[in-house]
Amino acid sequence: MSVQVPTRADIEAAAGRVSDGLRRTPVLVLDCEDTGLDARVALKLELTQHSGSFKARGALNSVLSLPAGVVGVCAASGGNHAGAVSWAAARAGLTADVFVPSNATPAKIARIAEYGGRAHLVEGFVKDALDACLSFAHERDLPLIHPYDSFETVCGAGTTGLEIAEQVPGADLVVVGCGGGGLYAGLAAALNDRTDVQPVEPELCPALASAIEAGEPVPTTVGGVAADSLGAPRVGEIAFATAQRRGATSVLVSEEAIAGARQFLWAKARVLAEPGACVALAALLNGGVAVPRGETAVVIVSGGNNDTLPD
Repeated sequence: MSVQVPTRADIEAAAGRVSDGLRRTPVLVLDCEDTGLDARVALKLELTQHSGSFKARGALNSVLSLPAGVVGVCAASGGNHAGAVSWAAARAGLTADVFVPSNATPAKIARIAEYGGRAHLVEGFVKDALDACLSFAHERDLPLIHPYDSFETVCGAGTTGLEIAEQVPGADLVVVGCGGGGLYAGLAAALNDRTDVQPVEPELCPALASAIEAGEPVPTTVGGVAADSLGAPRVGEIAFATAQRRGATSVLVSEEAIAGARQFLWAKARVLAEPGACVALAALLNGGVAVPRGETAVVIVSGGNNDTLPD
């Protein structure tokens, strides 16, 4: 099956579409004495974006790309995308029916209500929520805003990369947590061959790693502290095609490493990130991703919709 993989020009077109509605999220540079690394580390704080995560980018681009006459949308996710679609739909004057697992983080469910979305709680995992959403969309002839594997979602997510290119010129590496892979694919398109993009996954949610091993996207295990944001049932076709073209591999990190990175962010920078947003930093701190001395790595802190302090 042919997959339409975005180009940098597609990401730039999306940026023109969404620029008036999104925040330009800040970058925080960490000191070497804090990280214990010889490399420079810059945090791209996507948790400060509207709706509390980078997902607002893809949601808004998707909503603004809809044909005239659409009055409502639906979506499914572990919570962040559902909140983002609720926000984007409200901004465009549309209704939003969003499906999330019943055990989703309370902060993420609260986001949905905050923006006027109608939350449908589904027993099970993201796959079960997506199945319920697909049935709902079909019955009511509503467009479904996919959380990670639509062209519009990936292009919107990729606008993060355009900002990084301006805010951290000369960055050698961007490290990003990967669930369904929409942000990874968008960053790779936006940065093209200018900067390497390294995907990182939890050991208990290895969607991209499983696909690379199998040679195609396959169902994968979902579990652990990051499942509510990185628990895609399988990696997206766009992300997999991107990884194949770039010869990418996925770095896996443990539950302990994720928890340690979350504690680090709070202790050293007073950044309260959700567990899934700490996966990329975990790979740097535990040596899973090595950055040569004197080089610069940008780490995406993708969301903050979890209001519990790290243990």
